[in-house]
Amino acid sequence: MTTRTYPTPPAPGLEWADAHMPLTREAVRELAPVFDGLRIAMCLHIEPKTAVLVRLLVEAGAQVSLTGSPGTTREDTVAELRDRGVTVHAARDDDAPRVAAVLASDPHLILDNGGDLFRGVLDGHPAPHLRGGTEETTTGGIVLRRREHEVRHPIVVINDSPLKLLVENRFGVGQSVVQAFMNATNLMIPGSRATVIGFGPCGRGTAHTLRQLGAVVTVVDTDPYRALEASLEGFVVAGLDEALAHARFVFLATGAPGVLGAAQIAHLPHGVIIAGVGHHPWEMDLAALGRPVATEGFHATYALPGDRAVHVIADTNMVNLVAGLGNPIEAMDLGLTLQARSLAAVARGAVATGVHPVPDAVDRGVAEAFLRLRTAS
Repeated sequence: MTTRTYPTPPAPGLEWADAHMPLTREAVRELAPVFDGLRIAMCLHIEPKTAVLVRLLVEAGAQVSLTGSPGTTREDTVAELRDRGVTVHAARDDDAPRVAAVLASDPHLILDNGGDLFRGVLDGHPAPHLRGGTEETTTGGIVLRRREHEVRHPIVVINDSPLKLLVENRFGVGQSVVQAFMNATNLMIPGSRATVIGFGPCGRGTAHTLRQLGAVVTVVDTDPYRALEASLEGFVVAGLDEALAHARFVFLATGAPGVLGAAQIAHLPHGVIIAGVGHHPWEMDLAALGRPVATEGFHATYALPGDRAVHVIADTNMVNLVAGLGNPIEAMDLGLTLQARSLAAVARGAVATGVHPVPDAVDRGVAEAFLRLRTAS
């Protein structure tokens, strides 16, 4: 949970993002007749790149009601969207999305991030005209699949796309997490010992980026296949306690709650710096650290027995969005194009009831378009 408000890093604005998002722009303008007149409830990290999608949907004739994810809302982006007629229920210091306010719009479609809006519907919030929608994250996909027997609408999980996992999660997150960590700490990566906990696409990208900058990287993953993959890719692989004992930097990338509890905190060395990569700030038990003895900028410092100090960045909220600018624009262009085309497929009735991956035709079409852009002279 977000406990305080963090500085907002300066960023290029909405127009700069729009100029570098041709796939999203092309998709929404092509699909404008599908979106025209529909009410869309959205939960997103509110920043310039996502604002491009929102603005395009409004230009296509949709009515958008938007809330944000904890700790990542940019107030300047909120102001721009409100000026364009978007109903925004969000502030940077929110500790949860404003689900009820957004669902009160009686949406036809939901574009969700973390499963919060769909969970509100499953828990009984009325949405009589809902046709279905999309979910951005693996975290939200897990939530929905656990309750799939309750799902009465078609839902496309964007993170089930192999294309998105490759481009946005691995390469985009890897770059943006390390860049934000450097922004927040101003410390040297080369030669530092870094532990990445979780070797899914986001953890893999983070580990590779750290190593490319000269860090000595240890990977922890309880899945033997992922641990083996990390070993074959040349990373040091260790158990959690061993890896923590020798780390200077720790990146939490499992997406699962309760990874670092009181027992693991006992193994943390003096001066270690911990950052969150996953969608929710629940991988570390912050309560087990006690109250911080100092806070400055993005950092909170905790005193532990044995004269140890532990530093936590942004309460383990997503470091790349809290202390940085989020994923690179081109990576987000790809991901938001998948969102727009999948959302249109749901609106047209082309997706069956239940929880599904991105339609293969959509995935392949976006991959081909993205490849053309990246290889153009």
